[in-house]
Amino acid sequence: MIKSRVINALPLLFVAFLISCEDKKLQSPEHKIDLFADERHEGTAYVMSEEECYDQSQLVIASSDVKLVDSSSGRGKAVFIYKIHSGELVKTTRDSAVNYPLEFLSNYKLKLPKDSMYLYLQKLNGYRFIAKEKNLKYQWLKGASVYTVGKENK
Repeated sequence: MIKSRVINALPLLFVAFLISCEDKKLQSPEHKIDLFADERHEGTAYVMSEEECYDQSQLVIASSDVKLVDSSSGRGKAVFIYKIHSGELVKTTRDSAVNYPLEFLSNYKLKLPKDSMYLYLQKLNGYRFIAKEKNLKYQWLKGASVYTVGKENK
């Protein structure tokens, strides 16, 4: 008889326990702890200085005649292809002469100024099929910004 009363009372005790836990959940404030707060910098990208860009590029050209000729986005990485119609060779580590027009690839859209600008290029890495079809040898230096010729950029 006592066993049956205990068995019948167990569901009531269980429900009472659940209700008491719910009340504590509502009363306690949420504590969010971000273990990686020092490592996360959302919305900021490293942009190289002019000197760093010059040092790390394999080809530097000063030109005001640069046009976007093709772009592709959607599947995979975005690809932008630019054409340099004429320019002045500032630095080279691979070729002693550059034949114009020259096309290069960039993974992001460049903000082309109306003035003459420096083009910081490196050897094309990957993109085998695009390189073969478009005869591309160079790509925009990752982390480089667009710097105009003759102006102080800070």
